[in-house]
Amino acid sequence: MLAWIPLFPLLGFLVNGFAYLFLQASSGRKALSARLSGGIATTAIFASFITALMLFANLLHLPVEERVIGQTILDWISIGTMRLPVGFSADELTAVFCLVITGVGTLIHIYSIGYMDHDESPAKFFAYLNLFCFAMLVLVLGASIPVTFFGWEGVGLCSYLLIGYWYQDGEKASAGKKAFIVNRVGDFGVLLAVFMLFQHFGTLDYAELKMLFASKYINGDVGADSWLLTGIGLLLFLGCTGKSAQIPLYVWLPDAMAGPTPVSALIHAATMVTSGIYLMTRMSFLYVLTPDALTVVAWVGALTAFWAATIAIAQYDIKKVLAYSTVSQLGYMFLACGVGAFGAGVFHVMTHAFFKALLFLAAGSVIHGMHEEQDIRHMGGLRSKMPRTFMVFLVGWVAISGVPPFAGFFSKDEILWVAMSSNLGGSFWLWLVGAVTAVMTAFYMTRLFVLTFLGTFRGHEDPKHPVHESPSVMTVPLMVLAALSALGGFLGFPHHSVLHHWLEPVMSEAGMRTDISESLEFVLMPISVILALGSMYSAFWLYKDLARAERLKERFSGLFKVLSNKWYVDELYEAVIVRPIYLISRTLWKWVDIQIIDRVVLGFGGVSRWTGSVLRATQTGSLQVYTMLFLVGLIITIGWMIYGLA
Repeated sequence: MLAWIPLFPLLGFLVNGFAYLFLQASSGRKALSARLSGGIATTAIFASFITALMLFANLLHLPVEERVIGQTILDWISIGTMRLPVGFSADELTAVFCLVITGVGTLIHIYSIGYMDHDESPAKFFAYLNLFCFAMLVLVLGASIPVTFFGWEGVGLCSYLLIGYWYQDGEKASAGKKAFIVNRVGDFGVLLAVFMLFQHFGTLDYAELKMLFASKYINGDVGADSWLLTGIGLLLFLGCTGKSAQIPLYVWLPDAMAGPTPVSALIHAATMVTSGIYLMTRMSFLYVLTPDALTVVAWVGALTAFWAATIAIAQYDIKKVLAYSTVSQLGYMFLACGVGAFGAGVFHVMTHAFFKALLFLAAGSVIHGMHEEQDIRHMGGLRSKMPRTFMVFLVGWVAISGVPPFAGFFSKDEILWVAMSSNLGGSFWLWLVGAVTAVMTAFYMTRLFVLTFLGTFRGHEDPKHPVHESPSVMTVPLMVLAALSALGGFLGFPHHSVLHHWLEPVMSEAGMRTDISESLEFVLMPISVILALGSMYSAFWLYKDLARAERLKERFSGLFKVLSNKWYVDELYEAVIVRPIYLISRTLWKWVDIQIIDRVVLGFGGVSRWTGSVLRATQTGSLQVYTMLFLVGLIITIGWMIYGLA
């Protein structure tokens, strides 16, 4: 059963891929409609969702201590005593991720049928979409780190293909390359961690590693292995900063908006960007032994959440605002993991998948209805023009802003609580950074909502192509996601969390401070709600009158310019990293490769030609010349022998 979960989207990829190659690429004309190719792809991922539900049901009926289902597909590497199979394993954590990936993925596939209706090669797009889901499912189902890493690299490749799908546009092609290259930097850290794990522990199987750690480090005493485990934890986290867009490798994610909107929803909501959270949670048995590594994770997550939120405040591209929001929300997830509350991180993964997929797809509906317009300064008043999109975006807005009882409130509140309750030093400051970030989140999301849907329409409307509501094939998935965004948080109700109870057997969690009572969470909860509502009201008051907002912008023009230019981080990377590497590479190519290596190689070729031409002169066809050469050689040989005997 496990193999079928990733196999269905792989089959969808093959069907659409071959159909594109043999029916369209060879003929040069559109052969498959978006409805047909999208129907094939959607059926494939929906079949995976049904199979994942069956997996969940099977695990639910097993005793807690037996909730692991494994399947070995084939032997991958077998050298001496080393045996590395391609195997899948499913437990409570895997079931949650599989349901989120396939469930949200199915809704995104359905939405894509309407969104990509006018595309010239929908079969290729849906083939890539299915391949992406296949790689992500392999990532979470892998029974060992190498199998996970295969899926890890697969989603990296597919992100390149999907982000740069409209590769004829140079900006979109560059965004795809940027995502691919930045992720390779993080992947280098994962490879080093894998080598260190195998060298010191002799296995890369998750279950074997967990048992080995439990038997070797009793009561958390790591002894002399402290530096080793901390190093492995930090190297794995380096890979997570790439895939899950944390400082310093977050710069690829906002540029990923160049891809089609369904791609943005798929990458930013439930799949690729959450793979770092999955890997950390899967390796939680290692991280709870490395408080120094956890401290780094917590502070990087907190600072990333704050940093990205400041940038989102000053963006005007509707998708860019949501992109930086994703970076910020991922920071929250790593903050939770960094304080040892991996269950809280996974809970936010789930709720974020609901409301962020909703927001991205609703933004795509706006762009579709506005005929590819993405600048919110040219929107406004869409409440009456796109009523269904307005209603679902409203749900996503209040969910991400942390308004009860919507999903984002429960998961964000829990993260703030565990940050305050952490055993790590500086827990109050972690909470404070998280709380300030929550205030900014409510502010910039209200700004986005007001400028997009309220007030008067500020764009130019062509009478022949008026602003219109999206078709049902796009809005129905939005309604499902809106329902999940409204109700999904109750799975993690404080101190009665169904999700935490489900995940408890599979995760290791760090202890919390004993001097803080659980009742403090119910004290912090109304504080966060009041802060969120106050921030939302402030943004509503400010942007309801655009002249007022413009005066504030002019007053703080310097700060606004810095934020709108994303703190000039891309320019800094360009100057400090990209250009020096380019110049060094160009110098090495021009002077070392061409002037030295090429000349040496060509020189050997010239010598060979010269010696060949000289020796060719001796091949005259004359018997007398051959006899003379034979005698000369004989005399030299005899002379050498006599000299040797003497």
